[in-house]
Amino acid sequence: MEICTVGGFQEVGKNMTAVKIKDDVFIFDAGVSIPALIDLQNDNIQVYSEKHLRRVGAIPNDSVLDKLGWRDKVRAIVIGHSHLDHVGAVPWLAHRYPRAVIIGTPFTMTLLDTILRDERKEIKNKKITVREGGSIKVRGKRRTYKIDLIHVTHSTLQCASIALHTEEGVFFYAVDFKFDDTPVLGAPPNYKKIKEIGKKGVKALIINSLYSGEEGRSLSESVARKKVKQALNPVRDRYSALFVSTFSSHIERLKSIVDFGRATNRKIIFLGRSLNKYVTTAIKVKQCPFQKQITLFKYRNQVNSFLKKAEKDRGKYLIVCTGHQAEENSILDRIVKDNTPFRFRKGDHMIFASSVIPVPQNILAREQMDHKLEKIGVKIQKDVHVSGHGCHEDIKMMMKMLKPEQIIPTHGTPAQELPAVRIAQSLGYKYGKNVHLFKDGKVLKL
Repeated sequence: MEICTVGGFQEVGKNMTAVKIKDDVFIFDAGVSIPALIDLQNDNIQVYSEKHLRRVGAIPNDSVLDKLGWRDKVRAIVIGHSHLDHVGAVPWLAHRYPRAVIIGTPFTMTLLDTILRDERKEIKNKKITVREGGSIKVRGKRRTYKIDLIHVTHSTLQCASIALHTEEGVFFYAVDFKFDDTPVLGAPPNYKKIKEIGKKGVKALIINSLYSGEEGRSLSESVARKKVKQALNPVRDRYSALFVSTFSSHIERLKSIVDFGRATNRKIIFLGRSLNKYVTTAIKVKQCPFQKQITLFKYRNQVNSFLKKAEKDRGKYLIVCTGHQAEENSILDRIVKDNTPFRFRKGDHMIFASSVIPVPQNILAREQMDHKLEKIGVKIQKDVHVSGHGCHEDIKMMMKMLKPEQIIPTHGTPAQELPAVRIAQSLGYKYGKNVHLFKDGKVLKL
């Protein structure tokens, strides 16, 4: 077994890992770097090419697989979930692996189809949808491999940790998860399956480490639901605007916003292409319990037409919009910059049901946005949120259940990954021997 850490091992985003077993290679995730995409938008580049994306480092540098001679041996690309830093590079990279099937859960694969349509991209690879918690067999050169998509909880629907069963042992890919026993939508994690695989023998574990330095376990989404209720409860006046912004992919969080937003007796409006993309995907896979309680506006002319109404009758609506990271050209960014018919006033309400993604571009952009809103006199509530990423105890639990021979932390800078190394060391692993910090493009031979 050889493992190539293609992307996501020294930064947040553009996740991609390749595993070689004799003559067969499997790729896990193919994501984009969100900050790099924002930089492209700031340069007013709206139609992306593979060349553009590579130039700014927005997609993984998978040329390493050419150098290794692995490219023509790729049998499958398996996607863990629907976030763009895991699936967003597939439209631009899949053509390089024509023999590979693309595998994911229904929500993830439906979103991929939407991305392909929006970006006017076509891929010839066979796409296979595997039910949540299901398995699939993939044919290699000389043998067949079983792949399990094991249900875990995160901040979007139908997320999976992935187990590749090989003659060398199990390769386990656990990137983006937390152990939420009381989710707002869906089932708790499949602990039973994870423990079963641990007993079979795990050769290597790739594990999310973004918040490995945070003590305890990540809080349940049911805690965020209570925070949303508390944030919306005081808003009862009929003369001020009410805006909420959160992650478009977080269908559980959106459900809580709609559920408690209805108590404000306002009409609930969703604004923005990203929100439309994820909510429409949830509707298609019958995972959107609030679809009859909302109105969606996607296109700019529709959005501006609505915002003109909201400006005149600001107490009539609860507006859920994109822009919680202060992304260039998002709905909230355009409003704050006075590029829409709506203007914030003193006494309006702005609820951020999200955290700021911990990269410098996002932190600075949000600080600037918050300052402008505060200067106007908008009542801001921040961090009405819990993380979708596991903390110290979640990561430790995963390691203890799987008992892997080798561990490689991912999904962060070296400083963010180092606490995961220390967790492994507390369980008896030795740095450089069976727990590793790798840069992008390196290979671990087992």
